[in-house]
Amino acid sequence: MKDDNFLTENNARHLWHPMGAPADSHSTPPKIIKGAEGVNITDIDGHSTVDAVGGLWCVNLGYSNDVVKEAIAKQLYDLPYYSAFAGTSNPPAIEASYAVREFFAEDGMSRVFFTSGGSDSVETALRLSRQYHRLRGEPTRTKFISLKKGYHGTHFGGASVNGNNRFRINYEPLLPGCFHLPSPYTYRNPFHESDPAQLAQNIAAAFEDEIAFQDPKTIAAFIMEPIQGAGGVIVPDASFMKLMREICDRHGILMISDEVITGFGRTGDWSGARHWGVQPDMMTTAKGITSGYFPVGACMVGDKVADVFENDQTGEAGIFHGYTYSAHPVGSAAVIATLAETTRLDLKTNAAARGTQLFEGVKKLAEKYDIIGDIRGGHGLMTGIELVSDATAKTPMDMATMKKIHEATYQAGSMVRLGAHNILMSPPLTISEGEVNTILSALDTGFASA
Repeated sequence: MKDDNFLTENNARHLWHPMGAPADSHSTPPKIIKGAEGVNITDIDGHSTVDAVGGLWCVNLGYSNDVVKEAIAKQLYDLPYYSAFAGTSNPPAIEASYAVREFFAEDGMSRVFFTSGGSDSVETALRLSRQYHRLRGEPTRTKFISLKKGYHGTHFGGASVNGNNRFRINYEPLLPGCFHLPSPYTYRNPFHESDPAQLAQNIAAAFEDEIAFQDPKTIAAFIMEPIQGAGGVIVPDASFMKLMREICDRHGILMISDEVITGFGRTGDWSGARHWGVQPDMMTTAKGITSGYFPVGACMVGDKVADVFENDQTGEAGIFHGYTYSAHPVGSAAVIATLAETTRLDLKTNAAARGTQLFEGVKKLAEKYDIIGDIRGGHGLMTGIELVSDATAKTPMDMATMKKIHEATYQAGSMVRLGAHNILMSPPLTISEGEVNTILSALDTGFASA
């Protein structure tokens, strides 16, 4: 590895970073994170902070799980790679598929298709949902419905069902046949409805109306996050996902639960769908499946979908889709070890307790700072803070102030993430009570700097 002077001199000179303008990285070079231990990260200047972002919603086990690291290292020597395209497999992939199926059995999942990450998993689910309907003799079911504020990755399919125009406008035209419903976002919605249960009913009515307008025989699937993550940690009413499930069933529409963020204990349950008492037809996962230690994702399907593919008589059930790194042996070894550690440590229980602590702590900060317009969370370790410059008008906070708050919070001991005028937090699920208090103290300093 080159020395620190080299790294500083070449920072952002040759590498374009996701989710930002290249010129911005030149004027304000990104922080170089050089090390990590437990839930703490350390930058190139030696400054250590509690990582309230969890890498990127993903480092559920923290940064120091040697069980997973050793499983990855061993597999690199046993079999560093072989293709899992039809005709060959490998031992870790077989074991990992069994482990994932067992983990999500209560959600009704029975088959696993491994990918390289969350965007791949969503792309896979969208494709398989169309193929499912073709195999059933309904080839006109090609459309997708999703929620505004939803995030489903950045592939063309995922961007098309994404509900945030920041990920869409510069890349249009996107996939045709994708339509969006209002988000269950009580702070801002077109119904001006602050009651979450009534808002859920309003969106359900809008869903029925859209289905009737499009013709149910043209709709393949509805995709949603059980709790919207990148859109601002938008928590729906407890009735919402069940309402959408009932509507999907009524009209023969597949439900895809995007669990890339909410899976593996983040919500205080092993899946977001399970948190709301719903069994979807398909699930997409990534992130926590390896705690971010190796790039792996998975698309899972339930028996209803699996039976159509596995008992096909048309000869059209071949899945001519996949990735070089699907069921990668090293990634599969990481999956096996991560799921074992996730259950051994009972991460969901700690996520629920520490998530409540973080949420309640932020609510107390809101009593002190009127720039806090809305707080969302309270369901596991996902918390969003929406900042405004005018609480009455709900005017979004300007980006210069957001960046100032972000930097002050970092210097005071915690890395948080900005999502427009929102602060988003998703710490490792291993975080302690004291470390949550460190986040809250750093936020206090950050808000005081505004």
